[in-house]
Amino acid sequence: MNDPTQSGFDLQDFLPYLLNQAAETASRGFQDIYRSRYGMTRTQWRVMANLGKFGAMTARDICITSHIEKTKVSRAVAGLEHEGLLARSPSSQDRRAEVLSLTDKGLAVFADLGREAISYDRALRARLGQQVAGNLNLILRAVISETNGSVGDYGE
Repeated sequence: MNDPTQSGFDLQDFLPYLLNQAAETASRGFQDIYRSRYGMTRTQWRVMANLGKFGAMTARDICITSHIEKTKVSRAVAGLEHEGLLARSPSSQDRRAEVLSLTDKGLAVFADLGREAISYDRALRARLGQQVAGNLNLILRAVISETNGSVGDYGE
């Protein structure tokens, strides 16, 4: 059996791994809020957040915007619809697609969670400190813009 340490690869120094661990850790506290208050899954919150920010859109648009798998979005949409937070209507451009939008109840929940998200974000930034939070914001935006699409040659 090969010794994994011989490859030189260290998962804990692998940037995608670090980014994922940071995202998981940072979002866990907020997850407790939407889960305990509304019984939502992470994907349901992400679908709701997209609809709250961008307005009506198709499930396909949510998948593209949020990088969420189609099956997860479908389950989240069904759950939000069951709770009366989301409504579907036929698309005028594509008969196969449905346009999703938040109901009045969904908008109220989004507004409540939006206030909580702002408070959570402020507290997280305060714990990190203004300079670190500002630098992290710039760095993450740079990572997103630089890696949007394919990385390609891996710098070789």
